[in-house]
Amino acid sequence: MKILITGCAGFIGSHLAERLQSSNHEVIGIDNFSDYYDTRLKRENAKALSQLGIEVKELDLREADLKVALPKDLDYIFHGAALPGIASTSTFEQYLTNNIIATHRLTAAATHLAQLKMFINIGTSSIYGKDVFCDEEQMAKPISNYGVTKLAAEQLVMSQSRLGNYPACSLRLYSVYGSRERPDKMFSQLIDCAINDKKFPLFEGSLEHKRSFTHINDIIDGIVSVIGKEDQCDGQVINLGTDQEYTTAQGIQTVEKLMDTKIGIDLKPARSGDQLRTKAVIDKARFILGYNPHVGLEAGVQEQIDWFQNNRV
Repeated sequence: MKILITGCAGFIGSHLAERLQSSNHEVIGIDNFSDYYDTRLKRENAKALSQLGIEVKELDLREADLKVALPKDLDYIFHGAALPGIASTSTFEQYLTNNIIATHRLTAAATHLAQLKMFINIGTSSIYGKDVFCDEEQMAKPISNYGVTKLAAEQLVMSQSRLGNYPACSLRLYSVYGSRERPDKMFSQLIDCAINDKKFPLFEGSLEHKRSFTHINDIIDGIVSVIGKEDQCDGQVINLGTDQEYTTAQGIQTVEKLMDTKIGIDLKPARSGDQLRTKAVIDKARFILGYNPHVGLEAGVQEQIDWFQNNRV
C-alpha cells in the first residue's frame, strides 16, 4: 500500500512511519517543520526515517499546490499534521491556519485521488472538553483554541465521508507519551528535570488532574489497525487510549521512582484551557479494531527514560 503521513517528522508521525514501513508499506512523509518546538528535533527524526528509506518532504499544507504535490495513487492518508497544545504563545490565527485551513485544503485535494481507500484523521481527546470520561457519542465541548480547531478539522474530514467522496474516520488520542515525545510534554519535562537537576513547572491545581497516559506503542497499534477495516471504520469517531487513569502526582512519582530522585517543583499560575480529567472509554476501539493497550505506566516511562538518556543527554 502507498501511504501518506502528514506531520511525519513529529512524535506520533515518525513512530507511525516506522511501523508502516516495517509492515512493507510504501510510506511518503510530509512535514512543514514548524518551530512550535526546536526544529532540530524534527530534523533528527526525519534523518532517522531517511536512513530507513522513508523520505520526509518539507511541505506546508497551507501553501503548497496539493493537487501537484500529492501522489495520485495513494491508498491511505494518515493526517497528523497540526499545531498542538495550549501554549499561550500560540495565537488563534496559528491554530486556525494550521489545523483548519490546512485540513480543508488536504481533504479537498484528496477528492482527486481515485484509489484512496481511507482518510484517517489523527484527532484528540481535547475535543471533548474539561472533564472527559465518555464514549464517542458525547457532545464535544472543547475549552481551548486547540480543541476547537481540532474539532473543526475533524468535521472537515468526516464531511467527506458523509458526502460519499471517500471513506474517512477520526481517531481521538489520549495523553500519548514515549520516546521522541515533544519536549513541552509532561514526561519529557520530568525526565529532563530529573537528569539536569531542574525544577518541574507545575501549573497550579494540576497535581490532581487525571489522565489516561497511553504509551506510543499502544497508540500506533490502534492507528495501524484501521487498515483493512475500511467498511467498519468509515464515518466513525474512535477513542484510542488506555482505560487506566493516573493523576499528575502519580506521573511525577513514577519518574522519581524509576530515576531514584526527587524532582523539585516550580509552581506556575493555573493554565487556561487545561482539562481536569481525560479517561479513555475504548469499548468501540476494542470492538471495531480489536484494540488492546497493554503497556503499563512504569514500563512505558522506563522506555522513554532509556531513550532520553541515549539521545538527549
